[in-house]
Amino acid sequence: MAPALSFLRSPRFRNLEFLLGATLTLVICLAVLFSEQLFPGGADKMDLMARLSPPFRTAAHPLGTDPLGRDVLARVVAGGKISLLVGFVSVAGAAVIGVLMGLISGYYRGICDIVVMRFADVQLALPFILLAITFIAIVGGSLTNTIILLIVSQWVQYARLVRGSVLALREREFIQSARAIGVKDWRIIVQHLLPNLIGPVIVLLTLNVANNILLESSLTFLGLGIDPTIPSWGGMLASGRTYLQVAWWVSVFPGLAILLTVLGLNLLGDWLRDSLDPTGRTSR
Repeated sequence: MAPALSFLRSPRFRNLEFLLGATLTLVICLAVLFSEQLFPGGADKMDLMARLSPPFRTAAHPLGTDPLGRDVLARVVAGGKISLLVGFVSVAGAAVIGVLMGLISGYYRGICDIVVMRFADVQLALPFILLAITFIAIVGGSLTNTIILLIVSQWVQYARLVRGSVLALREREFIQSARAIGVKDWRIIVQHLLPNLIGPVIVLLTLNVANNILLESSLTFLGLGIDPTIPSWGGMLASGRTYLQVAWWVSVFPGLAILLTVLGLNLLGDWLRDSLDPTGRTSR
């Protein structure tokens, strides 16, 4: 085994992975939560005399200003509030629906399993961008509709994950024993099945938050997501692309915010996967 690969599989690297991921995620979340205290003027405060000011020149605008004289740092932090909101809420909604469908489908089998899984197969066959364009064309683009779109497109992942685990667990001895003594189905699901599903679901949750932040930014960049009047990372990328040659910072810093946020969440997800799955940890 090459020395570099052995280091990547060592406990020291996994601890470093966790520390870096947790630090990045915590710093970004705290900045977003306290954005109003950090920037009392808000993200829409304009200073036309300082429009397109370069970064690192003044303390008032450390990351420069956009074409309307708005502080880029304030808008990046405000945009993080939207991106994190979309990421966490959409993942929570998709997980609730997917876990419920997966439990019902895997535990009861029969016609319920057939209907849910065939519907899931049909949805997985649809390209996401086609689904997004159709959905936005019908209901329009907004924060709420973007969250609904991500929930609708991703509940299948949780349903298939949970169904596969339930199919394996329902034949185990402790489940058969609970059935034999007359334990009700809902109690078996809550007390015996759900605790065994928490690990894989949490890992998928963490990774999907990062994925949904990327999807929301991409949709907004294409004009299919958040209202462009609301500060968001994708919207800042879209509005700043015409100024790349004269004001690169308008687009670069929102892009770096997306990069660091997704990196932190992915590192946490990888660490959780290794920590909650001993088999995966030893096989990496």
